[in-house]
Amino acid sequence: MPPNYLVLDLETQKTFDDVGRGNLHKLKVSVVGMYDYLTDEYRIYEESQISAFEERLKMAELVIGFNVRRFDLPVLAPYLFLSVETLAVLDLMEEIEKVRGHRVSLHSVAQATLGLTKTGEGWNAVSLYEQGRMEELKRYCLNDVRLTKEIYDFGCRDGRVFFISNRDWQKYEVPISWGEVTGEKLSPSFPTSLF
Repeated sequence: MPPNYLVLDLETQKTFDDVGRGNLHKLKVSVVGMYDYLTDEYRIYEESQISAFEERLKMAELVIGFNVRRFDLPVLAPYLFLSVETLAVLDLMEEIEKVRGHRVSLHSVAQATLGLTKTGEGWNAVSLYEQGRMEELKRYCLNDVRLTKEIYDFGCRDGRVFFISNRDWQKYEVPISWGEVTGEKLSPSFPTSLF
């Protein structure tokens, strides 16, 4: 039976310029993208559909993401009745940071590990939302979900991933052990209400 894991990524309605760096909970969700290992399906939820997403999230044994602890979950938390602190989380960016001592981008890991790239930047997603180009926004978000899933799968299979450094543009190997990780709880360091 496949694992009861979800891969998560979301896009926002606002930028840090709009709300300030310390106000993740004010960025507001435009869409949440998900890959479900149980059903082998990709799904996308708009802001008005987050309660349906929460029903599936409650049942997940592990939530996998890239910068999910410091970004996605704090942005999502005000929409949920579920406390995100109760979720088992595997943050691929944090796992790489533990080994390398610095943060890396999803783009640099996807490019070096999979030979694939992101289709844009987060600020592009806000622009798509503002222009009402929801189908493009959904495709962008699901592409990030797909990249995160494939990086996770690659790491489980090979015990390593790669990234391209933005300092010297060289490719570096990162040994990892995601196949052994069951996830850690998120620390309660952000607001859990929109109001």
